Amino acid sequence: QVQLVESGGGLVQAGGSLRLSCAASGRTFSRYAMGWFRQAPGAEREFVAAIVWSAGTTYYADSVKGRFTISRDNAKNTVYLQMNSLKPEDTAVYHCAAVRSPFRMILQASSYDYWGQGTQVTVSS
Repeated sequence: QVQLVESGGGLVQAGGSLRLSCAASGRTFSRYAMGWFRQAPGAEREFVAAIVWSAGTTYYADSVKGRFTISRDNAKNTVYLQMNSLKPEDTAVYHCAAVRSPFRMILQASSYDYWGQGTQVTVSS
């Protein structure tokens, strides 16, 4: 069983920063990419960022480009999301996810095989 566990969420003022972590554990699994998605109350789950595990290629939603940075640590089996210049509209539950196949659309939530439980990020104005 693969487990993804997020941490690092919290309450921050607008303009502040947070760093989310997602640690993968359990049985060894081959992943093509890992991503971060977020879901605000009453809204659909939306793509935030993704990283191709081997190549390190990154992708971002337009709404976070230039403010968020996704990275990974192979040795720690962990993916990070550094969030700077946070805005109230960034408030959501943030989930990390992993996809095994390189033939899926990694910007789409439906492509992912494993999901974490999520961590709450609240940005006050």
